Amino acid sequence: MTDPVTASAPVALITGVAGFIGSHVAHALLDAGWHVVGLDSLNPYYDPALKQARLNQLTPRPGFSAEIGKLEDPGRLMDLFATHRPTRVIHLAAQAGVRHSIDAPRDYLQANLIGTYELLEAARAHPPEHMLLASTSSVYGANTEMPYRETDKVDTQMSFYAATKKANEAMAHSYAHLYGLPVTMFRFFTVYGPWGRPDMAYFKFTRAILQSEAIDVYNNGEMRRDFTYIDDLVRAIVALGDAVPGTTPVGDHDSLSPVAPFRAVNIGNNSPVALMDFIRAIEKALGKDAQKNMLPMQPGDVPATWADTTLLRDLTDVEMITDVDTGVRRFVEWYKGYHHDDPA
Repeated sequence: MTDPVTASAPVALITGVAGFIGSHVAHALLDAGWHVVGLDSLNPYYDPALKQARLNQLTPRPGFSAEIGKLEDPGRLMDLFATHRPTRVIHLAAQAGVRHSIDAPRDYLQANLIGTYELLEAARAHPPEHMLLASTSSVYGANTEMPYRETDKVDTQMSFYAATKKANEAMAHSYAHLYGLPVTMFRFFTVYGPWGRPDMAYFKFTRAILQSEAIDVYNNGEMRRDFTYIDDLVRAIVALGDAVPGTTPVGDHDSLSPVAPFRAVNIGNNSPVALMDFIRAIEKALGKDAQKNMLPMQPGDVPATWADTTLLRDLTDVEMITDVDTGVRRFVEWYKGYHHDDPA
């Protein structure tokens, strides 16, 4: 029997649906009345139990369908597109992590390049109304002029992860030009919040402080990040879904391609925070001071990020409304609840 909630609902395909961002986006679209088809491989880059826990929250929801498998498996995405005919595609699945890409670059080749190729081929065969693909602030690489603008050149990536994401942008642009596929690439800036990724610094800091272990602070703490709270990010992604690239730019700052329905959009807070201030917010939320190992910069990292979000506001009217103290407090509350006050 057809679920009445989804009988006439539009269909969204989300890759990486058991991931941090993917699971939050799936909940938001389900709340908005979409049918969501979610693909995830549940790979062991970090604890698959956390990914399964996110998926377990989605599985009982009316309108949600889960598919387990890899992007790069030949024919898998083609079958999903042919079966479900999604009107919106949100491509979040990827091998993430700057430092891991130094140790295991082939993982990035398979998931980020071949996986995205499989997605683009499926979209060419069964075109959706809009494709939204995840990029990263890391594509700005060695750029020093800030805030980063979408119209800046992005030719100096400093990690293989960032290089694969820049390649994804180029690949998607070529398909947008050749086949008229409307594509929006969103460049994330240091996303944090409940259900976050254990490989991210704020997650590691929280665990270590609770266990009375020292935290590693790179570049001797002289770093700034445009921290973006997950709820703000999700509102931006959902709103961008309605901002389908056409032929008319919204201004000189628009990254809209002159030869394709394609643009890149920053999603950040437009308010960089010093790393030491972010650590203090964690200490405040935990009620406990951190022991700090002050270390030099790591290979592939950059000292600062800062998003110009003018284009995002022009396209969506979305504002980033969550301050760091509030966002960190919500993460710590979730972390303690998820681990039942046992950080091990």
